[in-house]
Amino acid sequence: VQLQAFGGGLVQPGGSLRLSCAASGNIFSINDMGWYRQAPGKQRELVAVVTSGGATNYADSVKGRFTISRDNKKNTVYLQMNSLKPEDTAVYYCNAKYMGANYWGQGTLVTVSS
Repeated sequence: VQLQAFGGGLVQPGGSLRLSCAASGNIFSINDMGWYRQAPGKQRELVAVVTSGGATNYADSVKGRFTISRDNKKNTVYLQMNSLKPEDTAVYYCNAKYMGANYWGQGTLVTVSS
């Protein structure tokens, strides 16, 4: 399984960005898909996850601001990020769980700064 993430960049506080991540390879059905992030000097943390059935879970720090969604036909997961804050600055990694294994994308940098 290969994961390719898109959509990072520089945005001002209060702005919005949309990340997307497409999975490819010889796959039938991916289980959970999600987004993690790692800020400089910090550990990687869960941002949001969505199951194959559409159930979602969010980190408390992003609830009400971020929305995760997925298109199962396209094996793609999205992260709509609104009301961005400087503390959201991090490298964002997409993740997919498939056949009992974890797969990671290459990471995309999100910088929130004026």
